[in-house]
Amino acid sequence: MDKSRRTFIGTSLMGAALAVNLPEIVKAAATSSHAAPKVQIQQNDIILFQGDSITDAGRDKNNKAPNNNQALGNGYAFLATARLLHGHASQQLTIYNKGISGNKVHQLAERWEEDCLNIKPNVLSILIGVNDYWHTLSSGYDGTIQVYRDDYRKLLDRTLEALPNVKLIVGEPFAVNNVKAVTDAWFPAFDKYRQAAQEIASEYKAAFIPYQRVFDEASKRVSPEYWTGDGVHTTLAGAQLMAEAWLSVVK
Repeated sequence: MDKSRRTFIGTSLMGAALAVNLPEIVKAAATSSHAAPKVQIQQNDIILFQGDSITDAGRDKNNKAPNNNQALGNGYAFLATARLLHGHASQQLTIYNKGISGNKVHQLAERWEEDCLNIKPNVLSILIGVNDYWHTLSSGYDGTIQVYRDDYRKLLDRTLEALPNVKLIVGEPFAVNNVKAVTDAWFPAFDKYRQAAQEIASEYKAAFIPYQRVFDEASKRVSPEYWTGDGVHTTLAGAQLMAEAWLSVVK
């Protein structure tokens, strides 16, 4: 291979790497987001990921073991956990994923005793809301934005009553427009769910992850289909993007 071709390829690859620099995308998305203290990871913390299919990501629900790749699924929770266990090896963390596909807030509440309170997490990460809206379009669900707000607050109140010292992380529900399932019909109604999640995060002094802004920023660099297959569920690249965003709110 001649020198000019090697230079061209090297320059092209460098440009591509810069274009999809995930930490920079997350940083750009966070500049206008809810400001909250980062969650401090401490010795022997129990960390729990909760949510719907985006968190579930194909996990083996019969596998109850913490820190286990099959029990963690193949999405952002698995990728973030791998980094946490590597970066905090001396702190002996215990990490679970209990996301379940299709869940709305009221369905989290139905299983909260077993899938959250009995685990006694020190750090609780919740990403919920896309189904609370999506299922009003596709599944005959009659919940409203007020139901979402009320159910979410009740869930957090119940959590804090049982676990007053738990550190909360609230993920913003997101939808990438014009990718298969997500169309203009989602907006502006879906934006109210995003806003509600941010308001609740502020009210409960939770760390907030602006996933919508993260995906909007990423879609400026590479086509939206690179990050999500249907506008809601992530590709592998999108899962890593979410993991980077999640890790940006902990220390």
